Parts: sequence; C-alpha cells; structure tokens
Amino acid sequence: MSPATPAPESGGAALELLVHGVGGATPESMLDDPRTVRVTGDRTAAVYRRSEDLDAEEHPERYAARPVPEAYCWSNLTSGDGTRALWLLLLPFMVANLAHWMRPPAEGRSALVRLYGVVVRLVALTLTVLLTAAACEVALDLTAWQCAATTACTDRYSWLGFLSAGRGGWWSLPGRRLALAALVPTALVGLLWYLSNRTWSAYEAQRPPTGYDAPVAEPGADTEAADAAEPDGPVELRPALGRPGFWYGRRLVARLRAAHTAAGFLTVAAALVTAAARHDAGAHGLRTVLGWVLQTAVAVLAAVVVGVVCRRGRSESRLDLRVERALVSWLPAASLALLALTAVYAGWSRPGWTSSGTLPGDAVFGALTLVQGGLVVALGVVALLLQRPRRDPRTALRGLGGPAVAMLACALAGVMSGGVAQRVADWLDGPATPGMGDRGPRIGPPVLLSWQASVIPVLLLLLLAPAALLAVRTVLDARRLRSAVEADYAAADERDPVRTGQIAAGRARASLTDSAPVLVGVVSGATLLLGAASVAGAWASGNVPGRAFDGAHPAIASLASVTQALGSWMIGFGFLLFVTWGRRAYKDASARRTIGILWDVGTFWPRAAHPFAPPCYAERAVPDLTWRMSSWTRSTGGRLVISGHSQGSVLAAAAVWQLQPATRSRVALLTYGSPLERLYGRWFPAYFGPEALRALNRTVHCWSNLYRATDPIGGPVRVLAEDGRPAVDAAVLLDPVAYGRTRRHPLPEPILGHSDYQADPAFARCRSGLLDRLPPAFPLQRTESPLEQPPLDQGMSGMSSG
Repeated sequence: MSPATPAPESGGAALELLVHGVGGATPESMLDDPRTVRVTGDRTAAVYRRSEDLDAEEHPERYAARPVPEAYCWSNLTSGDGTRALWLLLLPFMVANLAHWMRPPAEGRSALVRLYGVVVRLVALTLTVLLTAAACEVALDLTAWQCAATTACTDRYSWLGFLSAGRGGWWSLPGRRLALAALVPTALVGLLWYLSNRTWSAYEAQRPPTGYDAPVAEPGADTEAADAAEPDGPVELRPALGRPGFWYGRRLVARLRAAHTAAGFLTVAAALVTAAARHDAGAHGLRTVLGWVLQTAVAVLAAVVVGVVCRRGRSESRLDLRVERALVSWLPAASLALLALTAVYAGWSRPGWTSSGTLPGDAVFGALTLVQGGLVVALGVVALLLQRPRRDPRTALRGLGGPAVAMLACALAGVMSGGVAQRVADWLDGPATPGMGDRGPRIGPPVLLSWQASVIPVLLLLLLAPAALLAVRTVLDARRLRSAVEADYAAADERDPVRTGQIAAGRARASLTDSAPVLVGVVSGATLLLGAASVAGAWASGNVPGRAFDGAHPAIASLASVTQALGSWMIGFGFLLFVTWGRRAYKDASARRTIGILWDVGTFWPRAAHPFAPPCYAERAVPDLTWRMSSWTRSTGGRLVISGHSQGSVLAAAAVWQLQPATRSRVALLTYGSPLERLYGRWFPAYFGPEALRALNRTVHCWSNLYRATDPIGGPVRVLAEDGRPAVDAAVLLDPVAYGRTRRHPLPEPILGHSDYQADPAFARCRSGLLDRLPPAFPLQRTESPLEQPPLDQGMSGMSSG
C-alpha cells in the first residue's frame, strides 16, 4: 500500500482528513498504522490520529514538511449495532423519503416545488396508514374477529380461548375482542413514535456551526421555494446543501412525527368505530348517536392531520430551532384520547352481535391502493412540469426518478403488509392457500391482498425480459472492450486472452450500474399497472383469484390458482427474508456490515417526507466534518485536504458546502470511487446536478477526482475546466495497475474495482499535487469565533489502540 502521507514539495502546516466509504473502515487501516488515538468524538463517530502526530496543534511548525493524517470513522452511525438491522422493516419509509429529494432542478418555479413536496409527503402519510391498517388486519380482523369466532381456531390455539365466542366469557363479545386487539397496532404506532424521537436525539440533533450569517433566502421562506429561486439583493449564492439549516430540520421532523403518530392512532380508531357503528346502524338511541359523533371526530382529526402534512415543508435558509409545542403535544394526544373513546364505545354490550365474514378491509386497502396510485401519477405530472424548461440527458428517467421511487415505496409497503396478513392467515387457517380451503367459514385476509399477491409472479416474469437483455448486452460489451483493454496495456510484453477477458468483463459488469434507471422504470410502471388491475379484479369479482375464475376455461382457472398460491408464498417469503436478515445481524458482524451498506446510501438524506424512516446519519457526520475543518484552519492557519472515498466523498462535498468562504479557500477536495455524479447527480439532480457540482468546484480551492472503469459505484464527476481551473476528473486509472507479471509486480495484481484506491501510485501523486496547490499557511491568529475550538485534549479523549 502506498504511504498514507507523501511529502509535498512545499511546506506549511497541512491536515489530511480521510473519510471512508460504504461498509466502514478501521482507523488503523485508514492511517496505515496500528498505533492510533481517538482525539475527538465518541464511539459512534470520531476522528483518529497516529500517536506520533498528537502535538500538531501545539507545534504546527514541526509538520511543515508533511501533512498530518486524520481519519474520520463514521461506520457506527449506520452499522455499529446489530439492532439497527431491524430498520430494514422501515425500508418503505426510507424509499419514500428518497423520493422527496429526487425532484428535478427548478428556478423560479416555487409553486411547483412546493406542490412536489406536498405530494411526496402525502404518499408517505399513506404508508403509515397502510402499515397501521396491516397491523389492524392481523390483530383485529384475522385474530379477534375471525379466529375468535371459530371454535376450531380457538381450540387449535388455546391462548385465544378467553376470546372464544363459544365460551360466552366477558371478552367473547365482538366489540370487546376488537378493543383488546387494538392494543397491538396502538403499541406499534407508539413504538414508531418512540424510535423516531429517540433517533432524532441520538443522530440528528447536532447543530451545524454557527457564525455564517450571510443571507441565503427570504427570511422565513420555505426551502421548497428557496430551492427554486434565489432572493433579490447582494447575497452569496449557495446550493441547497450549503444552507445553514439543511442538516437541521428539527421543526419539520417534529411536525411530521406528530401528524403520522396521530394518523396511526386514527386508523385504529376508525377500524373500531366502523365495525361497531355498522352493527348499530339499524338501531336508534344513544349508541347510534355516539357512533356518528365518534366517526365525525375521526374524520375531522384526519383532515387536520392532512392539513398539517400539507401545510409547509423544510425551512433550510436558517437553523429551524422553533418547535410548534401546541401541535406536537395535542394532536397525538387528542388522537389517542379519541382512540380510547372508540375502544369504550366498541366494548359496549350489544346482545346478539356476532362476528362473521371479515371486517371492511377490502374497502380500506382498495382505497389506499387507488390513492397511492393517484398520488404517484400526480407526482409524475409535477416532475414533468418541473424539468420541462431544461432537460439534462444524464438525469435518471428524464426527471421521473422521484415518482418511480415513490411507486416502489408503495409496492414494498404492499408486499410487507400483504406478506404479514397472508402468513398469519395461513398460520391460523391451516395449510391451505388463504381463501382456497374447503367450503365453510375460512380465515383469510381481504380479497384485494390475495389479488396483489397474485400479480407478483407476473411482475417477476415481466422483469425477465430486461434482465436477459442486460445480461446479453454485458457479454457483448465484454467482447467489445477487449480491444480497449489491449490498447490500455499496450506496453505489456505478451497478451493473455484470459487476463484480457477478465478485465473486459469487469468493466462491462461495472457499466451495469448505469442501467439501473431502466430497471427501476420497468418495475415502477409494471407495479402501477398491475396494482390497478388487482383492484379492478378484486372489486369486480369479490373473490380471490383462484375462485374468481371458477367456470372459466380449465387452463385459465388453473393459471389463476397457481399464481395465487405462488404469489401467496412469495409475498410471505419476502417479508420473512427481511426478518431473517434482521435476526442474523444480531450474531454475525459481517452480515451487520452488509446490511449497514444499504443504509449508507438510503439514509444520507434528512427525514423530509417520513418521520419514521431510519435516521439520517449525515445530520451527525456533516456537522462533525465541518467543525473539524473549521477548527483546524482557525487554530493553526494551515491548509487542509479532505479525502473522501465512495460515500465518504458525498459527506466531504456536503461538509465543504457548509464551510465559511474563508475556510473553503484553504481546503482542497480529493474524491475517489465517488458516486457524486454517477448516482447522486443522476438521481438527485436538484442537489448534485451539473450546476451544483460546477458550483462546488468554484467554491473550493481545488478538487481532483479519481475513478476506474471497473468501479461499479464511482465514476467521473464530469466537471470540465473553466475560469482558469483545471478539469476535476483525472485520467481514468488502470485496473489492475499491471497487466501481467513484471519486476515491480512479480505476482498477478488483482482487479480492485471499488476498493483500495490508495494502492494506486497515482493516488499519492494526486494528493501531493492538491496540497501543493493550496496557499501557504499563514501565521497563527487567535481570534474569538463561534467556530473556534480549544486544542485537542489527547489525554482525556483518546486511548492508544496499539
């Protein structure tokens, strides 16, 4: 491996801040030294240094000949604790949150930008309602309503005996059974509220550096408008990621948390009051009036929740320190109180009330499916209007990435909720496919869930065609690239067809990343159409697919039965797979790191659409890096190069955007294996598009980017030379560094792909070149500033690891 700190040609105090990428890295490997010390930070995220470099702040003159290497380790923010793997169950919420950040760039179109944010937040709200409705389906419908009413089911599961309608106990009345079962979805909503509140305090309650008071937007304006147009007057132009409040959205998260918690409680209350009021509809008296009052109250509070979600988006032009205490406190509390009243109302003694059939779940799930489809279509229309004035051919799905990903979030939520219902119904009713057993009373979920499960095999078949095309294209590209590989290694003494084929295949496989938008578009479009077809089939037939085609041609009837059985198994298997991954992460550290990699990409963005999504680690990491760079330059007057690999390059860029101009002028940026343009620029064009990356190049002192053709994640940032600045992208690195055996490389060199960029000699040369381009260190100045920190306390904050 190349030395961690090559000596630059010019002197002056300099810091080399290393930021690792996905999967994490140890400080020992990053600093290439077993003797490392934690100099600042905690066990979650910290900065490490070699033990021999601890006195750099006190004696910067001793480090004039070489930079001081530091390693920022943030892997525990995403994969340090095995319990965090259970956040996979919140995957639909995370995907919906990503859709918020995927909008096309807009200038002077604040109304459309606000509308885009409103529609995404409404999609996220439907996911919370869907999750709660699925819990109600399992606890209230399948268990308390259907199983407890069937003697065979309660005899099979003795722990449900006290609910059995045949035993005539106090809990045997249908309303009381429902009220007791409502504790399950209520506890689930409460758990989500608790996790959202706790993770905010642990991850996102990190205030960024203050003292940067240049105006960036109209006072009090939503960032949804500020993103679209800069205010009039002499202001510093900064992209959204550079605004003071971008990484501190306390007010929005609190507001959305209150609204979604209330929506969950109201969903449970609606299930209770609807079942009881349906029984009381034909009677007259106090119960009937109370039922109408409670239903009206649920509807009014639901309208308030929708209004809160639609009211406003993020405020990023300044730190959002205000908290709407009245809303945050009374809305969930009022919804919970209303839920308690509906439980009392449902538990009212109603002689002669028996539970038969199913609760009105078909209407609920069907309405949710239609609402989600309509919102996704509306989001697509808004996205098209936003990107019409200026189209970037590199943008994923021509600006429709957000709607496509929102559709995937709805599909994932449907698979998970339907999978739970299918498996519980199968468990309670025996081995038969839900809805397909012998005649007589059967325990089964709503018909729509069976139809949705039946379309999964069809969706997989539709995916075979693009998958096969991509496989064929990869093989053809590998053959075509053989000549390019031979040209790149023209100096090799002899040709090896096997070696050439391996390198060409590695480059061809890496290019598959650029085809991801096609697959996402196909899956999203097919999901939208098949979801509409499942709703139509369920409402038209009123029966599961295997029964809906009774009397049709035998081949059609058999196909319907097979797809329903196969889909029921697949949808349950998909949910069990998530649970299995989560359980494995408790015991297997490698599995814990693998699962954490998924979160490194998905949870970079703040929770702007769904408050129950996994927490945003960047709201801790970006302020950490910003504080560290600011404290170094102010305490030593020295230079700094921040070096980011993979996801670390995204964190580095976001932190540089947050710096004050005086600090940015002393900072160089080195990225390698970076997804800044290839992933973030294409999928998040409003924040990492061409204009934003060019602005980043202009605002930092200097920037170089390294990449390989065999890297499936990193790539060029495509920022060309302008205003006297050289192009950001260096020449593409050869991988492997040597074609065959040489005197310098007597053993075959591996194809590294996305890893070990520091092993390439070009890496050390590029890093030294950036340090030499920075201005010389100026004399130390002690000035009072909100950004200034005292010298590092090595004796108290760090311990030697070697």
